[in-house]
Amino acid sequence: MDKHKPTRLIKDHARDLGFSYCGISKAEKLDEDARRLEAWLNKGMHGKMIYMENYFDLRVDPAKLVPGAKSVISLMYNYFNDQTSLDKKVPKISKYALGTDYHFVMKEKLYQLMQFIQEKIGAVQGRVFVDSGPVLERTWAAKSGVGWVGKNGNLLNKESGSFYFLGEIILDLELGYDSPVSDYCGTCTACIDACPTDAILPDKVVDGSKCISYFTIELREEIPTEVKGKFEGWMFGCDICQDVCPWNRFAKQHHEEKFFPSQELLSMKKRDWEELTEEVFKNVFKDSPLKRAKFEGVKRNLKFLKLKP
Repeated sequence: MDKHKPTRLIKDHARDLGFSYCGISKAEKLDEDARRLEAWLNKGMHGKMIYMENYFDLRVDPAKLVPGAKSVISLMYNYFNDQTSLDKKVPKISKYALGTDYHFVMKEKLYQLMQFIQEKIGAVQGRVFVDSGPVLERTWAAKSGVGWVGKNGNLLNKESGSFYFLGEIILDLELGYDSPVSDYCGTCTACIDACPTDAILPDKVVDGSKCISYFTIELREEIPTEVKGKFEGWMFGCDICQDVCPWNRFAKQHHEEKFFPSQELLSMKKRDWEELTEEVFKNVFKDSPLKRAKFEGVKRNLKFLKLKP
């Protein structure tokens, strides 16, 4: 069977669905990543994220997720937004979380692409993933040539930076495969130098247990006092290492309506955050990534920051 025609069909339709980049790699066991992940877990760099210890075999072997897996399609969806008018005196929210939860948006598009593949190519078996299954998404994206893993652990694209969501489709269909690209971080240490909690280590290792995003989103208990005063206003997530990355000077404004902040969020001032009630939280953030931290987590984060007048 000619691999080039279905490969081109998939990439063309991915672009039609709004994906900025689509790369394809051969589905194979990730032995090197298995060793790296095991060492990272053994050092406790996942903090209280115990779920990262689960399904280890599935994370490093796509055939355990899709029997007979032959291809991994990696897709990138832009979320960069430099047009927000959020009150600068209120807590900072990571760009990825300003609009509708990306899981909803990305999964819908990935299912559409999967349906297209089955309609146009035939009886293909596969599964879609959006940061919700045991898939090493940045590894697959790098293997497919849509970018390289930077020193801050994010996937970097030479033309557009790193403000992208990643999604994957694992198929039992052989396709044309892309080649990895070079690493263009060079001697730059901007992200390492800028991280206020020293979470970014040499050799492309990120200590997740020290990351501001971990403290403000994943951690369910009280935030350690030793990082008090180091969050630089970040209440949910953190973009520091991406904002200082030289490659993000090429980031382009997204055009996904669902990723723009709601008028309710845009209108929130310092006092609104201080007086935030659970009812208001559920209304303003009903489809937002902030739901992951829950109302109690957001209130804890606000208290930890102690908003300045």
